[in-house]
Amino acid sequence: MILIGERINGMFKDIRRAVKRRDPEPVREWAIKQGTAGADYLDVNVGPASDAPVEAMTWLVETVQEVSDVPLCLDSTNYDAIEAGLKLCKKPAMINSCPADRPKVERVFPMARDYGAKLIGLTMDQKGIPKDSDARSALAMELVAAADEFGFPLEDLLIDPLILPVNVAQDHAVEVLNTIRTVKMLSSPPPKTVLGLSNVSQNAVHRSLVNRVFMVMAMEAGLDAAILDVDDEEMLDCIATARILLNQEIYAESYLNVFKSRGQ
Repeated sequence: MILIGERINGMFKDIRRAVKRRDPEPVREWAIKQGTAGADYLDVNVGPASDAPVEAMTWLVETVQEVSDVPLCLDSTNYDAIEAGLKLCKKPAMINSCPADRPKVERVFPMARDYGAKLIGLTMDQKGIPKDSDARSALAMELVAAADEFGFPLEDLLIDPLILPVNVAQDHAVEVLNTIRTVKMLSSPPPKTVLGLSNVSQNAVHRSLVNRVFMVMAMEAGLDAAILDVDDEEMLDCIATARILLNQEIYAESYLNVFKSRGQ
């Protein structure tokens, strides 16, 4: 399971304020904290409020890498900002993200290939996010075809079937799980799958509980990665236990400590 720490994101008030003021301390704090918790990547997003996303992304990447050697997941709809960040990354990065929209595919897939970055592809196009699994899977297939067209390694492509908040789109949850299963049959080797996990509980009560339960359900469906709160210890316990029950790890009485100590 690839764990992508969600917290260095301008959608959070402390990071939005830090980016605006160029205050490095909150960014450094979350970079260190998430790395210690076992994140495999750190999602880095300047947020929608930034009026200079290229400069902000440059600052964020430099600030994070001052205190952390965890690879970065560069998260923006501004691809110039992402490319600016890629030029600074000390380790191969991940790009978050590219929808199945032809102009964006033509911009992002070659960029990801040339920089040796992994790429998150979204099952959405100019019409938005489809409701059912079949339509999501069709868009995933377009992304798989794009990988082949642009010489991008399929093993570096992650498909995000885009979970929506359960309190407003409850019927989408099952469709997302079905899409995760279907994606595994699209190609050989198949692309990986990823979720922005916290979206499922947005504006819902018992957010942490909703996140943890859906995470385990998605793992059973074949999920490979998640952008999530790696500082949630109970979440990490659920992931570790699910790996045992899904026969992905050998059981030992110390399995929780083993999982946390190796950060995966």
